[in-house]
Amino acid sequence: MFDTVLVANRGEIAVRVIRTLRALGVRSVAVYSDADADARHVREVDTAVRIGPAPAAESYLSVERLLEAAARTGAQAVHPGYGFLAENAGFARACADAGLVFIGPPADAISLMGDKIRAKETVRAAGVPVVPGSSGSGLTDAELAAAAREIGMPVLLKPSAGGGGKGMRLVRDEGALADEIAAARREARASFGDDTLLVERWIDRPRHIEIQVLADHHGHVIHLGERECSLQRRHQKVIEEAPSVLLDEATRAAMGEAAVQAARSCGYAGAGTVEFIVPGGDPSSYYFMEMNTRLQVEHPVTELVTGVDLVEWQLRVAAGERLALTQDDIRLTGHAVEARICAEDPSRGFLPSGGTILRLREPQGDGVRTDSGLTEGTEVGSLYDPMLSKVIAYGPDRPTALRRLRAALAGTVTLGVQTNAGFLRRLLAHPAVVAGDLDTGLVEREVDGLLPEGVPEAVYEAAAALRLDGLTPRGDGWTDPFSVPNGWRLGGAAVPPAFDLRVPGLEPVTHRPLGTHTVTGDRVSVTLDGVRHTFHHAGGWLGRDGDAWHVRDHDPVAAALTGAAHGGADSLTAPMPGTVTVVKVAVGDEVSAGQSLLVVEAMKMEHVIAAPHAGTVTELDVAPGTTVAMDQVLAVVAPHEEQDAEAAR
Repeated sequence: MFDTVLVANRGEIAVRVIRTLRALGVRSVAVYSDADADARHVREVDTAVRIGPAPAAESYLSVERLLEAAARTGAQAVHPGYGFLAENAGFARACADAGLVFIGPPADAISLMGDKIRAKETVRAAGVPVVPGSSGSGLTDAELAAAAREIGMPVLLKPSAGGGGKGMRLVRDEGALADEIAAARREARASFGDDTLLVERWIDRPRHIEIQVLADHHGHVIHLGERECSLQRRHQKVIEEAPSVLLDEATRAAMGEAAVQAARSCGYAGAGTVEFIVPGGDPSSYYFMEMNTRLQVEHPVTELVTGVDLVEWQLRVAAGERLALTQDDIRLTGHAVEARICAEDPSRGFLPSGGTILRLREPQGDGVRTDSGLTEGTEVGSLYDPMLSKVIAYGPDRPTALRRLRAALAGTVTLGVQTNAGFLRRLLAHPAVVAGDLDTGLVEREVDGLLPEGVPEAVYEAAAALRLDGLTPRGDGWTDPFSVPNGWRLGGAAVPPAFDLRVPGLEPVTHRPLGTHTVTGDRVSVTLDGVRHTFHHAGGWLGRDGDAWHVRDHDPVAAALTGAAHGGADSLTAPMPGTVTVVKVAVGDEVSAGQSLLVVEAMKMEHVIAAPHAGTVTELDVAPGTTVAMDQVLAVVAPHEEQDAEAAR
């Protein structure tokens, strides 16, 4: 076993790897950018090395700086985690050239399986069934469009490099092919530095099932069963579980053997995942999609049902040990479900969010595990992936695991940044999810019913109660009765003061606290119509059952002046904190309603800013590369005079 290992990553996966290194008695080295100088993985590691400024290209993606950090700290091996350089064959080779062990598969296996086109050809030759699609690498836009038309709509555009759903585009309308191909190339280039695409037949209502494999450098390959990853949004997994309710023992064994053959076909070693797409109505008809040559985000569910520490075996295999496990040793016991907590706002179309973690409560124990990179005070920005943590629940059966995970999400508190915890809790209670009737389109179809309708009255009551409590004099001595904000007045009933409040993105309200309330520490409880509601609070944020609201004081005069300065509805504002990557117009340009004007990128997600109506661009306050804050004005489109006249009539 190694004496010192450098973890070339950040966030929750860095913390996760450090945990196993500590258990094995291996010294750990973390790296950090300027944005992560006080991050949790830096606090918990044995040694930490600064590797550059905040942008990933100048820090976590800098091979030179990572190797420098390894040399300075005497590291013998490098664990890449997932994301960043985890599936970069060039990085694996650079580690070997520097005398370091790359804790992952051989560079040739990464290169082969990282090219989805070559990967499909390789596993097909090994007898593994693959999804019908385009053949050949380096296809032009015209060739991709022709292949799509030959396959027949709908089709799925996929980057040949990378994974995680980045750059994937489902195209149902042939007329949209050109725009979708351009967008997919742009996102693939930004995420992986390679804009090569392929196109595959889209299978309606599919299930996404993946097999965990483990291989050593001595020719021994086994699988550790499957994970069901069908609950996705925009091709990004949000809930994963093991095992899948879809598979019987015969199908599980057949898919497991296919995954083993796929791993053998590329000379694999270490922990990896072979992903299959499975028609829900016929699980015996499964197709290879891709192989992820790294540890998966969802690896904890496999660990919980098998009892195998996958990170430990990554380390042991990299150190040259033989697998001590045979296929017969692998037993799937109980059930585990994982939820990915991401910095995103479900009420605003799941746009990335950011801010400072003001209050943090993460569940642990009693069949619940949280893998997290957060601490109170953590600054969540727009430069890195939006995933903050993972909450995993285990039980003797699926209903128990689901129930425990819903309860754990209800107890998750992350104030200061909007997250999807409340949304995931409701998703896990959906009848189709409870029944195990899943497919990759379920979340998108049901999303509207999983979002709360407006802000509950109890939220405004709690916010007003906190304002009222803040006005109440403190101290043990005499209190001037006229300083107590109890609403007392001569000759009339007591009426508490009213407060102007606003939740961003919604109309302001005037609320007068009429229920009873108590404020204790970081909690506020209010009783309305005989029902008691308890919230965590910090810095104007209120949280309950995984949901959170940022309730601000509203100044009508200031709001009116600010809105007038930019023409109100004519303004185009940033829907999220991020970076402007594309500007398609200039001041003076005539635009049509719905025309794409700019693209803002944050946390590896692109958002197109379109014209709200036909008109003329009268202001343009950004350029490619400009960093913007949420709700910052980007441009103004003045409507044509005839539109103004029509509106007046």
